[in-house]
Amino acid sequence: LDYCASLKNLETVSEKENYKFIQGDICEPDFIKQLFKTEKIDIVLHFAAQTHVDLSFWHAPEFTYVNVYGTNVLVAAAHEANVEKFVYVSTDEVYGGSTEEEFDESSPKRPTNPYASSKAAAECFVQSYWERYQFPVVITRSSNVYGPHQYPEKVIPKFISLLQQNRKCCIHGSGLQKRNFLYAADVVEAFLTVLKEGKPGEIYNIGTNFEMSIAQLAKELIHLIKKTSSESEMEHWMDYVQDRPTNDLRYPMNSEKMHSLGWRPKVPWKEGIKKTIEWYKENFHNWKNSEKALEPFPVTEPFAQLSGL
Repeated sequence: LDYCASLKNLETVSEKENYKFIQGDICEPDFIKQLFKTEKIDIVLHFAAQTHVDLSFWHAPEFTYVNVYGTNVLVAAAHEANVEKFVYVSTDEVYGGSTEEEFDESSPKRPTNPYASSKAAAECFVQSYWERYQFPVVITRSSNVYGPHQYPEKVIPKFISLLQQNRKCCIHGSGLQKRNFLYAADVVEAFLTVLKEGKPGEIYNIGTNFEMSIAQLAKELIHLIKKTSSESEMEHWMDYVQDRPTNDLRYPMNSEKMHSLGWRPKVPWKEGIKKTIEWYKENFHNWKNSEKALEPFPVTEPFAQLSGL
């Protein structure tokens, strides 16, 4: 349970018979081995990772430890336990940025920040278990996900929460960087499709054609939350701050391979963003340190336990 986790996110499923929560750390091999022995796990969806790009520039060794070493521990234990399918959840950021070229699953990995580099390295470990043992791994690379329950350090919940508190959106650099945004429910459908139809040893891009610049995103949210279409009023709610050390302009992805499995995103932006705005009105304080997440750059020290590394 890291700084960005909240058990409140699990309350709606906590009473279900087919649900069980066990607190642990993927970087602890004995714990993970024991888990596979006692829980009779047959499928693994591996989402566990440090994911905040801004933070990764200041804590690169810790991102490597959790994302690469932790993945190695997990895939080794899953292989030993002979699970039926191991899905590794990666990111479009492993491709690096591009203004023109659309990335497909065979495009080379060219990560430009420590977070993306750690995810790319972890992919190599996972893929090696397919190459060496024919262990049924599947890798997914998805666009930015948004929706309820997301810790507000990410751009959409951050801007929503700032505006709901009558504070300005803090925009890194020019704000011209574009991102593709996928609603959480669509991504869930994608993972269910991969579990059912995904072929072992394959990589699948989970993307969307819906793309928006960060500055445009801010304007869209200002319009919806502050009920204004006036350009000057919108500018009033936008605060341009220093850029992060590298900030890719775009991550355009081709998702035809996923489409061939029968998946396409269904939730329109207007519907998804409306649900998301409503959720944060009531639930911003689901995390004890949610206020810290609204600073332009990370102020948290989530890795104190690893300082001896």
